[in-house]
Amino acid sequence: MKVDIWSDIRCPFCYVGKKKFEKALEQFPNSDQIEVQWHSFQLDPNLVSQPDKNPYEYFTEMKGISMEQAKAMHEHVKNAGKEAGIDFNFDDSKVANSHRGHLLIQLANKKNIGNEMEEAMFKAQFIDGKNIDDEAALLEIGQSVGLTKDEIQDALHSDNTAHAVSQDGLLARQLGINAVPFFVFNDKYGVSGAQQPELFLEILEKSFSEYSAGDQGLKIINSGDQCDINGNCD
Repeated sequence: MKVDIWSDIRCPFCYVGKKKFEKALEQFPNSDQIEVQWHSFQLDPNLVSQPDKNPYEYFTEMKGISMEQAKAMHEHVKNAGKEAGIDFNFDDSKVANSHRGHLLIQLANKKNIGNEMEEAMFKAQFIDGKNIDDEAALLEIGQSVGLTKDEIQDALHSDNTAHAVSQDGLLARQLGINAVPFFVFNDKYGVSGAQQPELFLEILEKSFSEYSAGDQGLKIINSGDQCDINGNCD
């Protein structure tokens, strides 16, 4: 059974959602029959990379708020991260456009290591403070999950790979997805946000039991912590 996940590697709740979904998979007896497909979704495709700034500085300028308010916003995300086993390091995070990172995710999907690439990208962005718009950093990240230097460079300059990123965004719009993370189970059930493992497990069990019927149609199940296209994370 297929689970499609739309996410942006600049979205902290997408990382939280990944971890919580994985906890549900660990408890799911048929996890070996679940195929996870990652899809690209850019929250801010027009973002100009500013690796000399951290998220606090960026949010004070973008939202016109104080540094204290910006840090308070990120504190909520940090707490959500701790619950999921993530120690967010926003102090060192870089403000960087995620498009080129998504190019590598598209490449990794073709190599059946999309999940490994997502994890490496999230770790680079939120733990290690790497610039995910920098080619040298992307070469390092890509090679860490088994991609070759030539493959990575080709993907970073490939019109076809860029088109695949755009197609994921188009499909998201067709499905009415305007915030991530967003999970689609067996082309039938949609789960919005970084839900608790218990909910993910419930939907896994329900959708898997209906898997052979091949039911179609999208239904939103609840709404949880997420980041939207307007730069709001709550």
